[in-house]
Amino acid sequence: MSLPRATLRLAALVAAAVAVLSLAGMALQYRLVADRLHAGQVALLAADMEGLGALYDQRRIIALRQAIDYRLAAGGPGLLLLLGKQGQVLAGNLAEWPGGVPRTAAGFTPEGAAVFTVDGARHLGVARDLPGGFALLVAHPLAAADATLAALRRGIAGIALAMLAAGAAVGWLAARRIMARIRAINALADRVAAGDLDARLPGPRAGDEFGLLETHVHAMLDRIGNLNRATHRLSDTIAHELRTPLNRMLQKLTRIAGQETVVDDLRAEMRATIRIFDSLLDISRAEADAGAGGLVPVDLSALAAEVWDLYEPLAEDRGLTPAAEIAPDLWILGDRTLIAQALANLLDNAVKFCRPGDALRLTLRAEGGRQVLALADTGPGMPADLRATALDRFTRAGRDRAVAGHGLGLALVRAIAVRHGARLELPPVAQGFAVEIGWPPLPPEARG
Repeated sequence: MSLPRATLRLAALVAAAVAVLSLAGMALQYRLVADRLHAGQVALLAADMEGLGALYDQRRIIALRQAIDYRLAAGGPGLLLLLGKQGQVLAGNLAEWPGGVPRTAAGFTPEGAAVFTVDGARHLGVARDLPGGFALLVAHPLAAADATLAALRRGIAGIALAMLAAGAAVGWLAARRIMARIRAINALADRVAAGDLDARLPGPRAGDEFGLLETHVHAMLDRIGNLNRATHRLSDTIAHELRTPLNRMLQKLTRIAGQETVVDDLRAEMRATIRIFDSLLDISRAEADAGAGGLVPVDLSALAAEVWDLYEPLAEDRGLTPAAEIAPDLWILGDRTLIAQALANLLDNAVKFCRPGDALRLTLRAEGGRQVLALADTGPGMPADLRATALDRFTRAGRDRAVAGHGLGLALVRAIAVRHGARLELPPVAQGFAVEIGWPPLPPEARG
């Protein structure tokens, strides 16, 4: 399974941080070793120069030449060179003075040491002018120090690669663990967004920041669930309690004689009120069942065609221009009655609000991994200030107050969509009103 980019970035960041810190530490160690080796070489040069200089001060040039010859004959490491007053070679194992090596008047300081190459080998040397016009050069080979530093560099490179690999592995494991917990929280959020307010993360909470976040999310969901249930209970209670007395009043109206017009008006108002409560109960039931089972395979194509056949003649009678384009054999998992009710509500609203000459079009197609049911018309549309609350209960435009209705149709359609895990959208159109419902498709093997 490939990791998301955020995980890879986090792993790379951890690996880079480990590598940079490791390289910084090893670079410091390399610098200390190099300085220590240089200091040792300088100290040896200083000792040689002081010893040979003291010998010259005590016994002059003949003793110094003898000492140089003896040291070279004994196979001592390094280079020695003694020049006479006219620059001729008096003693040593060099044929000429090497370039780049300055001579000091007297004494010796580490800053006076110079690196030069003889026969491809690097040396660190120091030179001085002796009293009487003689020049003395002492140099030590850097091969051993260079080999040590080269081995140290190879070791540092190997360790750096190992640390980079280890950092990448540790970063990958850490990022994978972190992203797994983030994915769990995202999956929970998706389930809640789909309407499952009872969804929770399994297992005990850890004692870290993620555990605290999960605890807060669960507490938030518990609070939302309690408030949602309280709201549903209140709506159901009001609807149930008021439907009964209203039905009794309808029965009693039949016993009133002589005032038929008043009785008919009262009866119509009460029936309209009962329909409101019935719609509220339908919405509550659909929302309460969101994410629950009880759904069966439904041929959405056939169902849409059946509902359209009922409303097409009504649309023509109202002077509309109806058209339908329904792709065949599109199946979903759902409640046939609720789906028919949702489509009927949409068509009823379209027929009710459109004007003669307006177009009404129903389409059903497979698109983007969904079965998209869309209804569009060229009617007056919805005011822009109501689009944000169009799916809320009792949302109606002021201009539509004279048209029968209570603003519950779209709220019921949304509740039915949530019940089926469908996505309801109100896409913008140049004229009129449009609504789309994307239903999760049912694979052919699951249709039974």
